[in-house]
Amino acid sequence: MQPARSPRPVEVAPPRVYDTRLRAVLPERARLLALYDGATWAEGPVWWADHEALVFSDVIGRRTLAWRDDGSVVSVVDPSAFANGNAVDGAGRLVHAEHGRRAISRTDASGTHILADAYAGEPLNSPNDLVVASDRAIWFTDPLYGISDPREGYPATPTLGHQSVYRWIEGEPLRRMIDLDAPNGLAFSPDESILYVAESRADGLPRIVACPWDGERLGTPRTFGTVDAGIPDGFAVDSRGWLWTSSGAGVVVFAADGARLGVIPTPHLVSNCAFDAEERRLFLTGDADLWMLELA
Repeated sequence: MQPARSPRPVEVAPPRVYDTRLRAVLPERARLLALYDGATWAEGPVWWADHEALVFSDVIGRRTLAWRDDGSVVSVVDPSAFANGNAVDGAGRLVHAEHGRRAISRTDASGTHILADAYAGEPLNSPNDLVVASDRAIWFTDPLYGISDPREGYPATPTLGHQSVYRWIEGEPLRRMIDLDAPNGLAFSPDESILYVAESRADGLPRIVACPWDGERLGTPRTFGTVDAGIPDGFAVDSRGWLWTSSGAGVVVFAADGARLGVIPTPHLVSNCAFDAEERRLFLTGDADLWMLELA
């Protein structure tokens, strides 16, 4: 693993601000910093507050890693089952979306254990990303990437006939909430009245949809935003309700009303992003790299 090292500036264009509201969060001096470059495909960043660490996946490298404030990077799960998305549950435990075991799982002191791997008696496709709600329900997306790309899992023929967003609560049946075209990243608005999902549509315009949530059912999805390059993959929603999404051009920032606030360029494709607990730092993953941007 990586020994302690200091963040290093990245040679890339500075953030572009389209709306003055963003300047209060993203100061002019803000520049991208490199923290780690030893992954094969970095994804699934999440701040693990109990350990003051940023957890992320090396999907193809089959490792779940943690960057610590001293600049070191250590293994958390090695080998992983092609884990992609990560989240932290209400008890401070890591939960994962696994391509390899086609499951969502949880890591505790005794190891990493499967929570759900089937719906209606059929194997899931390949859970990709997940989020834990305030009621401790785990929501996750289930596209085909892990069974269609041999680098990210084990090739298989899907048996479900749909790609969906699910809700899992311990002791209850897995609940299928909505079917989408290649559902990918997901996150809730701060009051959890809206679930945002990246729809990496194969036969149309990739987009982020917003689905109203009343505590019992999801409403009809509407298009929240699109990106100019690549696809919206993983994203994070801050305490203001702003959505920060990956794209082929870097991280695109949207206000809660869908207005585009700015873009944070990256040297190459970015896969996902996450904040620390105080939202003073934004962490970004992509290809081999973990980057950081210091915020106001």
